[in-house]
Amino acid sequence: MTIEQVIDRLQRDESFMSCVTEWRQIPAQEAEFADFPAEIDERLVRALGRHGIKRLYSHQAEAIRSVLTAQSTAIVTPTSSGKTLCYNIPVLHAIIQTAEARALYLFPTKALAQDQIHELHAIIQQVDEDIPFSIKSYTFDGDTPASARKAIKSSGHIVVTNPDMLHTGILPHHTQWVKLFENLRFIVIDEIHQYRGVFGSHMANVLRRLKRICQFYNSTPVFICCSATIANPRELAEQLTGEKMMLVDKNGAPHGKKHFILYNPPVVNRELGIRRSFIQETQRIAADFIGNDLQTIVFTRSRMNVEILLTYLRETMRRLTKQSARIRGYRGGYLPLERRDIERGLRDGSVIGVVSTNALELGIDIGQLQVAIIAGYPGTISSALQQSGRAGRRQETSLAIIVSSSSPLDQYIANNPHYFFERSPESAVIDADNLLLLLSHLKCAAFELPFSTDERFGLSFDHSQGVDSTQEILQYLEESGVVHLSGDKWHWMSETYPAESISLRSAAEENIVIIDRTNVQEKVIGEIDLFAAQLMVHQDAIYLHEGKPFHVDALDWPRRKAYVHSVKVDYYTDAELKCDLKVLDVFESAEAESGCSCGYGEVVVTSLATMYKKIKFHTHENIGWGKIHLPECELHTTAFWHCFPDEVQALIGVNKDELGDGLKGLAHLYRNIAPLFIMGDRSDISALPMVRSPFTERATIYIWEQVPGGIGQSKKLYHLFDSVIVAGRELIQSCGCQNGCPSCVGPQLEVGERSKEVALRLLDYMLKWNR
Repeated sequence: MTIEQVIDRLQRDESFMSCVTEWRQIPAQEAEFADFPAEIDERLVRALGRHGIKRLYSHQAEAIRSVLTAQSTAIVTPTSSGKTLCYNIPVLHAIIQTAEARALYLFPTKALAQDQIHELHAIIQQVDEDIPFSIKSYTFDGDTPASARKAIKSSGHIVVTNPDMLHTGILPHHTQWVKLFENLRFIVIDEIHQYRGVFGSHMANVLRRLKRICQFYNSTPVFICCSATIANPRELAEQLTGEKMMLVDKNGAPHGKKHFILYNPPVVNRELGIRRSFIQETQRIAADFIGNDLQTIVFTRSRMNVEILLTYLRETMRRLTKQSARIRGYRGGYLPLERRDIERGLRDGSVIGVVSTNALELGIDIGQLQVAIIAGYPGTISSALQQSGRAGRRQETSLAIIVSSSSPLDQYIANNPHYFFERSPESAVIDADNLLLLLSHLKCAAFELPFSTDERFGLSFDHSQGVDSTQEILQYLEESGVVHLSGDKWHWMSETYPAESISLRSAAEENIVIIDRTNVQEKVIGEIDLFAAQLMVHQDAIYLHEGKPFHVDALDWPRRKAYVHSVKVDYYTDAELKCDLKVLDVFESAEAESGCSCGYGEVVVTSLATMYKKIKFHTHENIGWGKIHLPECELHTTAFWHCFPDEVQALIGVNKDELGDGLKGLAHLYRNIAPLFIMGDRSDISALPMVRSPFTERATIYIWEQVPGGIGQSKKLYHLFDSVIVAGRELIQSCGCQNGCPSCVGPQLEVGERSKEVALRLLDYMLKWNR
């Protein structure tokens, strides 16, 4: 069946349509063309013509004109709108004009960097026919052989790399890259919407170090930034680069008709508010499309759900006598060769379906997909648009479906479709001056070049206090014995190599390597960060990889290794964490006449994986449990909190136990609905209710950031909390359950029989605030 026929059938399917809360049709758009700017070298125009590019889209021409005037530029258009030409054309034009010109391309992942260079090479082959020298472009990453690195450093016109390699492999060794830095004309940063949160905050500091080295070599490169749709692309690009940006955001590329569906699984127990599993509903819908030979991508939020969905889909395809091997999983933790094989399969059609985390949200070329199914709202409008854009990347009809889970955030989106379709995408938040990150990158910068006593690093000057924190941090580093002041210069003194121990991606500096011992020859099958390891590869866990279950025989925490062997079981494991929190410092606070108060500040959180449950596939029954024996983890971060007056029990007419149930319900609600307001993910924050907090000595709910030092989300939540209360009350009020369910305050058995009622009373009381 064609996609149009399947869509027509779905529209006539009463069972399916009864679960559709919104069905939008986005009309096709014709292309808006423009001529090449007159300044572009004619030899490049001819080469592009031979490559099949006779004209430009209007946004491409506008961006190229901006870059040619040496203006740093941010380009924001949808997926598959030809953003790569916006930077390839001015870069190649400059190199054709001046053979010494150089450019640095930065992509957020190694895979995307390798993917994008294929298109660049194809154009360069055409250009080389008309010029007296050969343009050299190279990828430089961890897989680049040592024999090729010398040529890249000396003769590479375009060096394509990723932030991690720039951080550890280029900036600390800039003296080996003199040719690049002395002639650097352009710095291209693709997919800048990915640089938010801790990764974006790290990236801003890496770019500060890059600009500092460029200044040393007397080069002033133009920045070209490309982004998917977010609310603040110019602001984000300027925060990342420290440069004023010209914004190009009017898309001239064509696209086919798109159907966009919000699907809410049916309620199976109205009193308890229980809906049919969104995983099983996703599997059923995806199997329908894949069974009709429509190439389909399924996005889901967690590694675990990738493996569960993959298992279910393969079982279904086997029952339908279809080739289950044509369905693959894709997530972090798979080895690079495995991921490249899956990408090729999607391009050549040998893979008909793929289940992925947001790892395939980026612009890696995976061919012409027809259907995108998003299992659970991904947390932001921006991510949802990016994931849905993976279907219909040419000009044909495509379909995107968001299948809602029972979480409060998903239910809010399902029941308020106008929020998703009509509201502007969220703003990306970074905090480049997070003290822990700043300290780390100042070390790296001092290793790369000495600091002068009047030099400032980035924006780290507090004008209100008259304190230059750059020099203050350097003085601290001198006391630690890693820098030394000689004359008017701070010099690096330590024998350590600071960049090597700093991860740009997460708080964890190391990963756990997963080793398969099924056969005599041990084999590394993946890796996982330390925080996830305590939940996924503790001893006796069932670790799922490409849909295959592995039993964890041992987790060697000191050596960072997990040993597994292949097994046949009908269950998976789910671990639980216990957390405690202490407030160390208050940055800001406010109190209302009602006695309610809120604040944010520095905290330390201790977490301990205590036990795991065995969950049966398909039925999701709990069929057993076990204890986990691992060391306690500690996190210094920032948190937001709000507390109620001492007499709150009397004010809302509840006893202590009922108050505790209401606080649990609110904590569940906040953690799930707060990401609507902070462009974060549910996994970025955690919540902890306390009937009597040792710090406030009152009933309190804490919401902390899962990032060392925090990245500003607590502060944002502090200033937007009134909006969270209003949205939270609206969600609870509209939920059809009687006493609480996963879609509002949490399951009744976990949060108590009166949790929903008490949570509503607490919210009503707080709405009297007038801070």
